[in-house]
Amino acid sequence: MTKYGEEKSEGSVLMHMPVAEELAIDILEGRWETGKAITLEDMQRRFSISRTVAREVARQLESVGAVQVKKRLGIVAQPVDLWAALNPEVVNWKLHSNQRRDQLISLTELRLAVEPAAAAGAATNAPVDVRTKIGVLAVQMRNMGESGHLEEFHQLDIEFHSLLLKYSGNELFAALADIVSTILRGRVEIGMYPQKPEPEALDAHQEVADGIVKGDAAMAREGMRRIVDEVDEAVSSSI
Repeated sequence: MTKYGEEKSEGSVLMHMPVAEELAIDILEGRWETGKAITLEDMQRRFSISRTVAREVARQLESVGAVQVKKRLGIVAQPVDLWAALNPEVVNWKLHSNQRRDQLISLTELRLAVEPAAAAGAATNAPVDVRTKIGVLAVQMRNMGESGHLEEFHQLDIEFHSLLLKYSGNELFAALADIVSTILRGRVEIGMYPQKPEPEALDAHQEVADGIVKGDAAMAREGMRRIVDEVDEAVSSSI
């Protein structure tokens, strides 16, 4: 029986999030079959959690379409194609399941379609302080990457890509910032991120930053295309 401690308050994210993740992965990997129901009591016994936390787990799973709560039946697993595919939690669950390969391919295709255009948009639309920040981030990324400070590099990389999307001038691109952050974190967590950034990748990030600082949309677009092409090649060679 899996146990999750309840030393924190009932509202603590640490209490229901791991349970929701484990149950979601059970559905993804077929251990909890679509259409089958469990009860709050089943959840309480399995994870040694309170009824309040079990309800919160059910609410979280239902909010992304992973389950449907039915009276007198319980919590019913739903087909994966009904889940909220662009929800960051769903993306993270898939990356940590046996659906990792398909999810990585889909996410990389999304990045190929969106991020070059977002970089070009940021070169046109980002305010001066954000352009300056992106330029600084590129320099910091090179310093951290070349010196082997990978944790700091990863955090800077997430901030770099998030800013581009948020200030692209396209509200739909901006809405994908959390998704791309989840993708970048997920690649690190599942060991699919280079132990040391390639010089070409650092150069491409610098090209994006230079294009944005100068207001050169074509340069920013080309630099980002190089980044996501490298990611596409890395994903293709590792799966």
